[in-house]
Order: sequence, then structure tokens, then C-alpha cells
Amino acid sequence: MTKTIVIKNRIKPYNKKITVDGDKSLSIRWALIASQCTGKSKAYNLLMSEDVIAALDSIKKLGIKVKKYQNYFEINGNGINGFKFKKNLVINAKNSGTLGRLILGLLIKSPYKIKLIGDKSLSKRDFSRITLPLKKFGAKFYSKTNNHLPLTILGSKSPKSIKYLEDKGSAQCKSSVMFAALNAEGTTFIKAKKSRNHSEILFKYLKIPVKIKKTKKYDFIEIKQTKKIKAFNYKIPGDISSSAFFMVLTTLASNSKLLIRNVNINPSRIGVITILKKMGAKIYLKNKRDYRGEKISDIMIKSSNKLRAINCPSNLNSSAIDEFLVIFLVAAKAKGISYFKDVSELNKKESPRLNWGSNILNMMGVKTELTKDSIKIYGQPNLKIKSPIIIKNYLKDHRIFMMSTIAALTFGGQWKIHNKDSINTSFPSFLKIVKKISNKSL
Repeated sequence: MTKTIVIKNRIKPYNKKITVDGDKSLSIRWALIASQCTGKSKAYNLLMSEDVIAALDSIKKLGIKVKKYQNYFEINGNGINGFKFKKNLVINAKNSGTLGRLILGLLIKSPYKIKLIGDKSLSKRDFSRITLPLKKFGAKFYSKTNNHLPLTILGSKSPKSIKYLEDKGSAQCKSSVMFAALNAEGTTFIKAKKSRNHSEILFKYLKIPVKIKKTKKYDFIEIKQTKKIKAFNYKIPGDISSSAFFMVLTTLASNSKLLIRNVNINPSRIGVITILKKMGAKIYLKNKRDYRGEKISDIMIKSSNKLRAINCPSNLNSSAIDEFLVIFLVAAKAKGISYFKDVSELNKKESPRLNWGSNILNMMGVKTELTKDSIKIYGQPNLKIKSPIIIKNYLKDHRIFMMSTIAALTFGGQWKIHNKDSINTSFPSFLKIVKKISNKSL
């Protein structure tokens, strides 16, 4: 089976309805929290990506029973800190920063050293933002690579609660500390820069003793040590990060219309919708409803012929951090110069995404101005791609692959995009949905 796709023609007009895969952030969090519950928890529409499978494999290694049924998964939790710790245990987070960082928070009482490893991409990412607060709980860390994977954690017999400032806008760091707080004596206080709040919502729904005070820039979170969490069932809604690729596809396609059913529109995640609408995209939320504290909606998108540049407010960055690559494509088509600032976090993802986003636009013939934390994109509403484009050697970053596919389908030109199996990280059905919309195999 070839690992390369070739695209030579723009997508033709369409009017379709689709459902995207389950939300990755919620799928991983369900697995990790269910492992700490007492009894059997079920999840429907669990994302079957490599990241989520890695999460299930990790808790299995820690003695948690996981069963797959025809239309749901079941996790039989052993209660708080109910892991069965063994000597010489190795946990492989593969490509998942969410898994790698969150599971460390659940290991702060491990009586044995546990080694955490990951793939080439994850091993380049900085883990000091996690190890530093977890050390304050009493955990010890050992690393030959200066706070990069592989690293080893040794837990504390009696972790103490801490005060923690999260100033990067990282939901992973915040959630890791929240998970650790479940096992820490007393009350843990967190001051966290605005970011995704799935963990807080789940904690509240599960009646874990948590208090949250919100201000404009920061959330103040208090968590008390928890003795028991009841098992729970969960229907995972569609992932908005996955949906974003098809929002942009439809926005940039001609005379097209798309309905994406049952998508998570958590306010901390919808920066992509806010930004695209500011740029003139026609996006409408239909059939809004609540589920377990999360907001769910169907999303309607129509093609837009008049797109405008944006000076993107940086307060939207955290709520669109995983979607900026496809947002850049809209900026490439928009009239005027778009400016995105304070986005250095993009270079700390699976690949240096800010640099790659700029490179791909340059290959297309779009002028950019790049600094270490900003990008200006000079839009070309009538852009015609003249030279063949080859996308490779991008650390198999799933979002680079999907951005490139959307660019090829909407801007035209001849594209050869390597490593199509990278989509298995977060969105295994991506190409199947593209086929459904475009009526062509890639």
C-alpha cells in the first residue's frame, strides 16, 4: 500500500452531510479518568486513533482491564491510584503529548520507577513544564535528555498539595496537575492561563471536589484530594479540530455546502469558528445542545467568495491552536494581509508547525513574513499554483498532511504528499470522508 497521495485537480462543487471521528481530547481523558473510577465505565464513539489506542494500552500495562465491544469500550477501574505498579515498567505515549503529560499526573504515587517513552516527534517536545510542578508534589524524575523523553518518574508515598501557575495556555499541563491533585493531601491551587477546559468539565460532572473561578485571562482552580470517583458512561462527540479541515475545505471550494453532525463546540475550542467568521466564512451552528457539561452542535458551512484578511486577536490563540494551519489557508485566499501574533506555541507541537505552515504557503506562491512568534500572510484571492509541490520530511505530523490535502483540493496544482498514514494519529477516517465528499480516492 502506497503511503503517498497525488492530487491534480480541485474539488468539484458538493452538497454533503458527514460525521467526523470522536473528539481526541475527550477520548484520552475518558480513558485516563475511567481508569481511576470504581467499577465499569463505557464510552461510545471513542476515537480509534493511535493516540487513544496508546492511552488504552498504557492503562492496561498498569493493571486496568479494557474490553472492546461491538459499539463501545469498557474500562473496569480499580479506584483512585488503583494502578498495579510493577518494576521496570515502560509506558509508550507514541506521538501523544496529551497522553504523555496527563498520565504522569496519575503516576505521582508510583512506588517504582516508571519509564515514559515516545516517538521521534514527541521526544523533541519539552516536558519540563510538567516535571517541574509534579516535582513539587514530591515526584522524582530522571532524564538523560534534559527534560525530554525518555524520562523516568518515581512517585511519592504521600504527595503534598501545591500552588501552581500555568502561564503558557496549555491544557495538557493544567490537566496533568489536576490529575496529580486527586492523590495529593489537602487542596491544590492552580492559576491557569485560558485553555481547553475539558478536564474541569469532567471533574465537575463526576462530582470530584473542584472549585473554579474564571477571570478574563486566567482560571483559578481548587482541587481537594479525592477518595472515590463513580464509573460513568460517555458518548464522545465529534472532534472540532477534525471538523476544521472540512470547514476550510467548504469555505474555499466553489458553490458547495456541508453539514457536520454532532460536533463538540466547547467555548474553549471554537476559536477556529470565531476566526473564520471574522474572515468572512459562512459558518452556522444548528441544533445546539448540552451533554455532560459539554456543548454540542451540528455545523453548517457554505462556500465564501469574499474572504478578508484578519489581524487575529491573540486572546483567540489557545482556542484555535490546533487549527491555525488550515486557518492560514483561508488567509492565503483572503484579500489583504493577515497577521497572527504570539503563536510560538505552534513550533512546540508534533512538528514546528509555524515554520511548516509558512513553508507550505511559500511553495504555493504565497508571500509570508515569519518571526519566532508571528506570521504575516499576504493573501492572493486569484492565486494559481504553477510549480508541482512535494510535501515530505515533516515528522509525520498529521495536521501538516491534512492541511496539505485541503490546500491541494482547493487551490489546485499538482501535489504529492507523503506519509498518509500520519492521519492515524488523530483522524483515521480523514481520507474516507474526503472520498465521500469528492467522490474520488486518494
